[in-house]
Amino acid sequence: MKEYTPSYIKLFQTGELDNRIKILKERLKGCIVCPHHCKVDRPNNERGFCRAGANMVIDGYGPHYGEETVLVGKGGSGTIFFSYCTLRCAFCQNCEISHHGEGYEVTPSELAKIMLSMQSKRCHNINFVSPSHFVPQIVEAVSLAIKDGLTLPLVYNTGGYDETDTLKLLEGIIDIYMPDIKFGDNIKAKKYTMSAKYFDIVRLAVKEMHRQVGDLKTNEQGIACKGLLVRHLVMPENVADTDKILEFIRNEISKDTSINIMSQYYPAHKSYTFPELSRRINRNEYNAAVKYAQKMGLTNVMST
Repeated sequence: MKEYTPSYIKLFQTGELDNRIKILKERLKGCIVCPHHCKVDRPNNERGFCRAGANMVIDGYGPHYGEETVLVGKGGSGTIFFSYCTLRCAFCQNCEISHHGEGYEVTPSELAKIMLSMQSKRCHNINFVSPSHFVPQIVEAVSLAIKDGLTLPLVYNTGGYDETDTLKLLEGIIDIYMPDIKFGDNIKAKKYTMSAKYFDIVRLAVKEMHRQVGDLKTNEQGIACKGLLVRHLVMPENVADTDKILEFIRNEISKDTSINIMSQYYPAHKSYTFPELSRRINRNEYNAAVKYAQKMGLTNVMST
């Protein structure tokens, strides 16, 4: 793909981006931004499942080199870590941030400056980590950053528990969707994340993501600029139902979906209250996941 121009530039120029911001802000009143539909008054700092209020909270930002190679390149991925989360995973490896909200508040104007600072450092993209509960505020910040010259692709790096109607309002704004599909079974997901109908919701969300951006595409330097990149963390004893997730991707998304099958699971947070989560995975468990992806005919499998 030749030089890539994000679609959000046109949305900004036509005024459609401002329209999306207005609609998204309305979703914060009686909050229905994420699938929990807590209907709390977020602008007045009422708090629901995610525990976030009116203002964005971040724990840090900067060029990140630990992401997938297609995002990192030479300049790194311009990563912004949002605090709080739409999930409460028992095995969360960042619970201080995701569960307890460690971090500091930022305004849309401040977030815009952060994005531009990372563009000036020659990061290849802006990578929003756990953005689902702050979508309205993030889009407002994007609009402000565009006014001052933002041109980088935007990455939506999520746990997959996203409201489809909210995602529809991100069409043409987000360039790269990167959902982490955690579980292929609703009952297990509820047990370990406290979130209902996880797999049903993530299936709808990922379908919408793929409809918007298609399979992952790279520029002439091999850096991702648009498309879907799925992550999946292999868990002990196939607790995550990896096979069901891979079957969903192959049968309902695309055999050419870029998917990173990850081996980094380790017991964290409340994992030890569940015997099945209290150990690392072994090599056989990981190899079985990769082999099943190959058996399913998935053509763009990454292994980390």
